[in-house]
Amino acid sequence: EDFDAKKKRKVAKIYQALNSDPIDVAALRRMAISNGGLLTDEIRCKVWPKLLSINTDDLPPLPGKELREDNKDYQQVLLDVRRSLRRFPPGMPDDQREGLQEEVIDIILHVLKRNPQLHYYQGYHDIVVTFLLVVGDRLATALVEKLSTHHLRDFMDPTMDNTKRILNYLMTIIDQVNPEVHDFMQSAEVGTIFALSWLITWFGHVLSDFRHIVRLYDLFLACHPLMPVYLAAVIVLHRQQEVLECECDMASIHHLLSQIPQDLPYESLISKAGDIFVQFPPSKLIKEAAQQQAERALASTFKDFELASVQQRPDTVLRQRFRERLRGEERLRGEERTKSILTKSRTNCFVKLAVMGLTTLALGAAALAVVKSALERAPKFELQIFP
Repeated sequence: EDFDAKKKRKVAKIYQALNSDPIDVAALRRMAISNGGLLTDEIRCKVWPKLLSINTDDLPPLPGKELREDNKDYQQVLLDVRRSLRRFPPGMPDDQREGLQEEVIDIILHVLKRNPQLHYYQGYHDIVVTFLLVVGDRLATALVEKLSTHHLRDFMDPTMDNTKRILNYLMTIIDQVNPEVHDFMQSAEVGTIFALSWLITWFGHVLSDFRHIVRLYDLFLACHPLMPVYLAAVIVLHRQQEVLECECDMASIHHLLSQIPQDLPYESLISKAGDIFVQFPPSKLIKEAAQQQAERALASTFKDFELASVQQRPDTVLRQRFRERLRGEERLRGEERTKSILTKSRTNCFVKLAVMGLTTLALGAAALAVVKSALERAPKFELQIFP
């Protein structure tokens, strides 16, 4: 009864914000973020457009089938959408599901046609499916287009450079909250690829319960575009004991983290993500990540210095000095001269061995860096981002 009473009060507040003049968007954002989110799909149909400043009285016309002709993305979109069976409610009749899949294709091609600067990526269709199931095709088209030019913009670049940069923010957040977990993951060199599908699909691809997916969409639509990264970091930190008890190697930790639990305490995690966001906002996050990148660049420069030192062959300098000293001692005669040369040669051997030892160490470090880089590029095991 208490839950029902709270739900009724929240619904009343949402409609009060919707009916105010002007619409109280700030209140709608608070309702979307707070416990339970926007509660029903009926409410989401009314609130989601307001969160993205979309005029529902002036929606674009439905896309036509002519978009499929000579479209460079059509075949890839078709393959991805056909594989998206599990994204539709279980028990949905095949003809209804197939009709929705056709609408997903049309929406994607429509957005790409109208925005040639955008590039399709695998997983984009998962986001489109979610909006289509909640708000229908016409409103979904407007919502997806607005998101694609704003929240999802970095994911739709021709390269993955900005996507990698956003993924790296994940480790920066973890480092701020729990340096032990961060250092453990860094030692394992697990990277952040395990969270790629989380971010670029807003968790739509990895969560099986549709209620959890739309609850997270409430949050993301109401917040800063980087909020999905904060939530991803909180999910990793929620599993910190599992992480620290895992073997400290890339394959083991990647396997652990890529299998996202389906029974997460979402409301608690959302609250923690909000707390971290306030304490460590995007401005600080970006600054800290840039500083860490600069430090990594400095370390890389030092490795280059080591390699350059090896190539300079410092032992040749010692040999040259020894020869000069020999020429200055030409006046030595007989045994004294021979004894002097042998002694100095022996001394030179020890010095040369010491220098060569240091040189070998430096070369070993440089060679190790090269080998390590090659191993990182080698396909040790297949990373199934989108099974």
